[in-house]
Amino acid sequence: MTRLTTKLLLCSTLVAPSLVAAQDVTDEPIELEEIVVFGGLLPTNLNTTGATIDVAESEDIQRGGLGAAAALDALPGVAVSANGGLGGSATVRVRGLSGPYVGVRIDGIDVADPSGPQTAFNFGTLTSGALDRIAVVKGTQSAVYGSEAIAGVVEVESWRPRVDGFSGKAQAEVGSFETRAANLSFGFLDARAELALSLGRVTSEGFSAREDDDENDGFEQSTVNLFAAYQVSDTIRLGLAGIWSDGSAEFDRSEFDNTGEIDETRRGIRVFGELQTGAWTHELSFSHFEIDRFDAGGFTSDFQGERDTAAYLAQGDISSSMTLALGADWTEERSELDGDSYDASNSAVFAELKATPTDAIELSLTLRYDDYSDFDGQVSGRAALSYQLNDATIVRASLGTGYRAPSLYERFGPFAGSSPLDPEESRSFDLGIEHAYGNRGSVKATLFWAEIDNLIGFGASSNCLPSQAFGCYIQTDGTTDTRGLELSGSYALTDRITVSGAYTLTNAENNGDRVILVPRHDLSLALQADITDRLQVGLNMTRVADTLDGFATPTALDDYTVWDVSARYDITDTASVYGAIDNVADASYQTVRGFNAPERTIRFGVETSF
Repeated sequence: MTRLTTKLLLCSTLVAPSLVAAQDVTDEPIELEEIVVFGGLLPTNLNTTGATIDVAESEDIQRGGLGAAAALDALPGVAVSANGGLGGSATVRVRGLSGPYVGVRIDGIDVADPSGPQTAFNFGTLTSGALDRIAVVKGTQSAVYGSEAIAGVVEVESWRPRVDGFSGKAQAEVGSFETRAANLSFGFLDARAELALSLGRVTSEGFSAREDDDENDGFEQSTVNLFAAYQVSDTIRLGLAGIWSDGSAEFDRSEFDNTGEIDETRRGIRVFGELQTGAWTHELSFSHFEIDRFDAGGFTSDFQGERDTAAYLAQGDISSSMTLALGADWTEERSELDGDSYDASNSAVFAELKATPTDAIELSLTLRYDDYSDFDGQVSGRAALSYQLNDATIVRASLGTGYRAPSLYERFGPFAGSSPLDPEESRSFDLGIEHAYGNRGSVKATLFWAEIDNLIGFGASSNCLPSQAFGCYIQTDGTTDTRGLELSGSYALTDRITVSGAYTLTNAENNGDRVILVPRHDLSLALQADITDRLQVGLNMTRVADTLDGFATPTALDDYTVWDVSARYDITDTASVYGAIDNVADASYQTVRGFNAPERTIRFGVETSF
């Protein structure tokens, strides 16, 4: 029997990787609408949710190259700054807010580093080979995810089989800087079982990150992604997801020292079980994530971070137009820095109500309470509303409150002051409208605003200890405020030519001063053309303007424009060759002052599916 599946986005650590359901496996297959499990507890149709979500599909990710951050950089409201090339330090900013304010999940596993100065994820080491989809859920999402989700959440999904039986894909690529990459994904799918395994390897000699140095900064990394699920009976489903990566990245420690090297290993697993009881679905899950980093010449050499999370979620219809979700979770984080250990825990309860009083309206209300082990509890909430004006036009709005808990390093590390830190607190709002032009395309415009106060900063204070001559982490006065406009759209000019683009205007200020590394103007344009039934070509342009950098006295970085071209030829229905020239004009530019961005890069690859 052929099973018809729906595209699912794993956008909550509390929701199982497939909510299609506990349908009787002997029933005839049912074709479902495309849905997305967004930054909420209940599934909703991507076309009707009030949340602002942008998605990079598999084709977008692969087109961006071996670094997955490139696909994110093309989305509206998202900007990436990097200290060098593949494997270096790269920060994703969402609507002007940086990494510590962005939650990150890979296959439902929270992968933010508990051992870092702030709890955040380094996108420079996220390679694209095994990835199938990346979603950015924007606006404050603390009501679902808790801390770190002030700007939004990035959800990453690895490859999954999409046809019954055994299937897979293989890919190999070579390119500039002696870059080599290979990836193999294979799996099995039937009415009861789903299995996916992806193996990847990337090596590159790299280029010099610092502008005043010519010693290359190499990178190598191996990755494994695993997902498995089994429908034990009509009412019980069990599964697990696993991630592993091990790599080494060279970097320039300073303008006088280019010998830096970091070895990093990430491991994560999530197990879950679903039980269907009448109209209600219950899920119990447990996840574990750990990261080990070693920097032989750093101020701190040995970083170890761990996170355990146990969660329960129940959801069901309480009327024909209302659905309710209730749940609780517990998280413990541990960090060890050169032998000094810290830990903290948190318990939370949460609920979400989704109502569809008419076919044109969808409203969701979410509330969460977090009880931390070492500071006062936090209440966060979110409301999202969508209104279908007509068959082609929809209005969306969301309002949320959130927080960022101080990291273990800020609370207990060598620069922790004598007074306890409180969480940063936020509020956000967005309002958007989207119009569809039949099957040819759509356009979308969104206004956004976010505010964060009770900020945590580094400076001199009476709360600092006598041994902290350079200062300590303290609560600071003032507010970070971001606001702006996102525009995006795509349109099929003909059956063979499609144009798309995204523009973001962002004003981000901290106590009235511009926030560094946030472009005021960010524009991406793309053209995709099917020259023949087998040959496709693409042209992409990125324009970034009005960005500041520098802590003491911020000054403007040079504006830049980068052009990329790509081509793919389908040798057979299952095998393709492709090539790309990134930065065709060999523009010299920087996203962080003093650190080079890649020059002109050429890459070739072959891909096959089976």
